[in-house]
Amino acid sequence: MKSYGRLIVFTLVLIALAAYCKYEFGPREGWSGFSPVIAIALFSGLIIRQRDLSFILPLLAVFISDVIIQFLYSQNLFEYAGFYTGQWKNYLILMSATVIGWLLKGRSYSSLAIGAVAAPTVFFLLSNFSVWAGPYGTTYSKTFDGLMACYAAGLPFYKNALIATVVFLPVILLSYNYMTAKRTQLTLA
Repeated sequence: MKSYGRLIVFTLVLIALAAYCKYEFGPREGWSGFSPVIAIALFSGLIIRQRDLSFILPLLAVFISDVIIQFLYSQNLFEYAGFYTGQWKNYLILMSATVIGWLLKGRSYSSLAIGAVAAPTVFFLLSNFSVWAGPYGTTYSKTFDGLMACYAAGLPFYKNALIATVVFLPVILLSYNYMTAKRTQLTLA
């Protein structure tokens, strides 16, 4: 298979992985937030040279997985809807992981480790701030205590997103390097 074909298959596998994780782990109380989407967004920033194109892979992964979940929800086969009010904010916040990938470029193990921690942390901070400040979802008082309560409520999701990014980023990088260069490396130098 030519490299372009391998990249298409690789992209489809990442999209399927995102959809599977959302389906499998999303409804489970202790696992919600365990998803490869932040790792995919970080990976895109690390490897795709054209910055405007680096947003496509993570947006496709999250959008297609949301379409699948929405379809399953409409058929009463899933607990919650794939699309919800204010969701565009999470899509936008997810792009921060891609920007972190641009900044780090994965040239060392330490930069990959920094990215694997920074991306879910930035997502957690921005998304929970958005919930606290916005009119959607659970209402928290617009005080410092309300903000801290919002962050405290999001800690289980943050833990799962952090673990997922630390697990999925090396797997994605190794798979990509093996598919494109027939070598197993974590760096992209």
